[in-house]
Amino acid sequence: MYTLMLTARKFDERATLIQRSGKTAFHISSIGQETAQVAAAFALEKQHDYFLPYYRDYALVLSVGMTVRELMLATFLKGEDINGGRQMPGHFGYRKHHIVTGSSPVSTQVPHAVGIALAAVMKQEDRVAFVTFGEGSSNQGDVHEGFNFAGIFKLPVIFMCENNQYAISIPAHRQVAGRIVDRAAGYGFPGVRVDGNDALEVYGAVKEARNRALRGAGPTLIEAMMYRIPPHSTADDDMQYRTRDEVEYHKEQDGIESFRRYLFECGVLNEELDRSVNEDVMREVNEAAKYADKAPYPEPESALRHVYAKDGGA
Repeated sequence: MYTLMLTARKFDERATLIQRSGKTAFHISSIGQETAQVAAAFALEKQHDYFLPYYRDYALVLSVGMTVRELMLATFLKGEDINGGRQMPGHFGYRKHHIVTGSSPVSTQVPHAVGIALAAVMKQEDRVAFVTFGEGSSNQGDVHEGFNFAGIFKLPVIFMCENNQYAISIPAHRQVAGRIVDRAAGYGFPGVRVDGNDALEVYGAVKEARNRALRGAGPTLIEAMMYRIPPHSTADDDMQYRTRDEVEYHKEQDGIESFRRYLFECGVLNEELDRSVNEDVMREVNEAAKYADKAPYPEPESALRHVYAKDGGA
């Protein structure tokens, strides 16, 4: 878990530098949200459950099977990208790993997750759908329609709101009256608020939600409280709506550093091993960035692929 948290962080930092150097046009960061994403992934079953991430979920998709090289290829929009250079960075889709492709309009993945959960019930499959979204998009109609349908039919879906305190420039208190987690009661299922910087607390909540779903008891809403350290994206000036002191305060609450201290206290990690892990992660990120930078762009004719039906069938 610690290695994957670090990998997501170092990938994110490198992707930002690559964008600032002019080699890519855009990056949207997840720094400050990695701990909850990795912990949630470890509470679920890879290549069995279904994952419907939102655009900051680099750590989640890395934890369920994507590689740093694959993320870098997507960052550079190269032809070898699993989506053929067709997606914006931060928009994931990988059939082999049950990562369901998302769309730029926020929260549209929520009803998709509910549909996948319904299919699991109809097919009598012991799997769950896990879907994430931000606190800003929790106000979209897609979210509430998904909650309502899942609650009525007690579907095996886990909703996790990554409450990072800002919907672009709008603070959470101007987005939501009350707590997001309390909305679950109105739809007939439990809501749990957790510290998104506490890996074990998030893991426990998602594990219990999965067990509950597989028992046929229905969905769970998890509100993971965290903070978005960087600007909304590389196109955003966050100092227009928050202060440097506020950001610096939350940097000190970093969930990765907290988990690192915990591992040291447990005797699982020591300075030598920690140094080795960091070196391995940086080597992987460096190699992935170098490979993706040199990889070819998609062929122009590939723009027509998967758009028109072929003769004799789709």
